[in-house]
Amino acid sequence: MPHLLIEGGHRLTGTVPAHGAKNAVLPLLAATLLPCGESVLHNAPRLSDVNGCLDILRQFGCRCAVDGRTVTVCADAADHPVISDDLMRKMRSSIVFLGAMMARFGEAHLSYPGGCELGPRPIDLHLAGFRQLGAEIREERGQLHAFLPHGRFIGNTVSLSFPSVGATENLLLAAVTAEGTTTILNAAREPEIADLAAYLTACGARIVLDDGTVTVEGVRQLTACEHTVMPDRIEVATYLAAVAVTGGEAELTSMCPAHVATILPVFSEMGCRVREYPDRVTLVAPGKLRRIPFLRTMPYPGFPTDAAAPLLAASTLAEGTSVFVESIFESRYKYTGELARMGARIKTEGRVAVVEGVPALSGAAVHCTDLRGGAALVVAALAADGVTAIHQLSHLDRGYDSLEQTLTILGADIRRVG
Repeated sequence: MPHLLIEGGHRLTGTVPAHGAKNAVLPLLAATLLPCGESVLHNAPRLSDVNGCLDILRQFGCRCAVDGRTVTVCADAADHPVISDDLMRKMRSSIVFLGAMMARFGEAHLSYPGGCELGPRPIDLHLAGFRQLGAEIREERGQLHAFLPHGRFIGNTVSLSFPSVGATENLLLAAVTAEGTTTILNAAREPEIADLAAYLTACGARIVLDDGTVTVEGVRQLTACEHTVMPDRIEVATYLAAVAVTGGEAELTSMCPAHVATILPVFSEMGCRVREYPDRVTLVAPGKLRRIPFLRTMPYPGFPTDAAAPLLAASTLAEGTSVFVESIFESRYKYTGELARMGARIKTEGRVAVVEGVPALSGAAVHCTDLRGGAALVVAALAADGVTAIHQLSHLDRGYDSLEQTLTILGADIRRVG
């Protein structure tokens, strides 16, 4: 099986651009099912999850084409409201298609993402919201069967008990062609929500975003447009962590500093010199990183949960003890056992991780447990003594475009073998 070999100890320096955001392009691809004509998405990252989305769109009957980082989708001939179990198992984020499917076809048939047993789970917020907009949904033996008795969603007020990004995106996709006006209260405020709204608005949707409230006046029809996917703020955080832990100096371009406004102060707290410009950020690392006294992940505009793992990896070599509290997901620290194989000292209990900085890490054979945990292993490996072999790269390939090439440009010794 393919794996990464990383020889640590190389100081990262240089300039690299941010790629398109994984967390933005997936709901955008789901949204291309709604308008008439040909949608063109520029700056689409080259990821296995993007390929999975395109496979789903083709199963619907859409025509899809990829030219470098430009993706073209035409849904005019789409007529198959089913996602096969095989495609659902490939990517957990495939549930983002449910709202668009019902809005387009009036029905949807799919399994629960990842083939999990149904029961208490995060998508309950999605399903409850759809039901408030007039959908009928049956859950049978791991399958979802959804219908719109009126042929369209019916506008209503939906109040989310938690500002879920996925539920907000799904309800937004449902509401844009609904009959009447939909108001989503306690909606997520992540930049990816604004990016999706910008695309839909350019297609003719009527959307107002106002500090956690989304108001959508439904329209009968949307018309496809061209759109440029926003830069990936989590990728930016990951590369900044890699530069920081290796004592490097780098510039991240083609990005929006405002999107990482809660991330950059943490690097400053660790002793890095950070400077912001309109479309780029520079970071100069100190000789030795300082600890992170306390970091709690929160919904936007708080510290993003996806960026915590690379920072935790960097803190394993910081002076002193760092404390992380995960408030979004229950099981986010599986990767810390792999960091321990490299010599990290980490104690976890529930949602809390306490990291005692060590003088050095050692290269080892480790396995990615998840996407962001895999990024944490890469960050640690770049600073470790010796060579680290990172296995189960399918996780990393879901979310990082040209990872090895980008790090090589910055001076890392990293290669994919097998």
